Amino acid sequence: MTDPHQPQDPVTRHPRPDFPEQDQRHPGWTGPMDPPPDHGEDSYRGTGLLRDRVAVVTGGDSGIGRAVCLAYAREGADIVFTHLPEEENEARETTRLVEEAGRKALALTADNRDEEQCRALVRRVTDEFGRIDILVNNAAYQMAQPDGIEAITTEQFDRVMKTNLYGMFWLTKLALPHIPRGGSVINTTSVQAYKPSPPLLDYAMTKGAIVTFTQGLAQMVAERGIRVNAVAPGPVWTPLIPATLPDTAEFGKQSPLGRPAQPAEMAPAYVFLAAPGSSYITGEIVNATGGTPLP
Repeated sequence: MTDPHQPQDPVTRHPRPDFPEQDQRHPGWTGPMDPPPDHGEDSYRGTGLLRDRVAVVTGGDSGIGRAVCLAYAREGADIVFTHLPEEENEARETTRLVEEAGRKALALTADNRDEEQCRALVRRVTDEFGRIDILVNNAAYQMAQPDGIEAITTEQFDRVMKTNLYGMFWLTKLALPHIPRGGSVINTTSVQAYKPSPPLLDYAMTKGAIVTFTQGLAQMVAERGIRVNAVAPGPVWTPLIPATLPDTAEFGKQSPLGRPAQPAEMAPAYVFLAAPGSSYITGEIVNATGGTPLP
């Protein structure tokens, strides 16, 4: 195994396209993916940056969410994460990784499109742990429509808006009274907020709104000692890709690094934003785009 603490060529560190064509039904699963995603299982080393914190991660069963759960656990945090009912097997693997790191894992089935389920989630976490130190709003939905805006149904539009925006708004609003001074809210936005791909128009709209929400909320709660930031990934190799995009063979090839990111490459940004060392950073967007220039 390559020592992750030694310098590595970012161009060749992880698999590069062309990938085998692959297609899954939503929400997608990690197991069939080729190449398999890297969540940091063999590379992430914690140093106690988040010791005894309580972190809530939505969409933590796979992809970026799983990588964040793993990294937070290895940094010493207890983890609560959400997943959809059909993602039960994925959730078990995230639970295993967290518990293997010696931390508590609480996997909760929750659909953040429903306000009452968001309320029940916060109630369960606070009953169990008494507080929420870190809230990571990561759950998202997308579905590419190459045929244009006419192909985006009201049903799809509602699902994208409610998953990506309503759920984030409700959970943050409900969690804030339980976040102590020194706590953090970290949102997942996207390069799509700045450079929208036409087939992902509705998804890109929500990611732009998340940037605005992050910057506005950060000012609103600064005096309460709570920081609010976001991570804007570029193309990342997660189950959402074969489940929502029509062409996976060249996914990520347009990046200046010539490949998509692996989930493990996103997790350090979330750790940095949650850790005490970033105490003067709030209202910021950490762009992790593989070199794609952004405004």
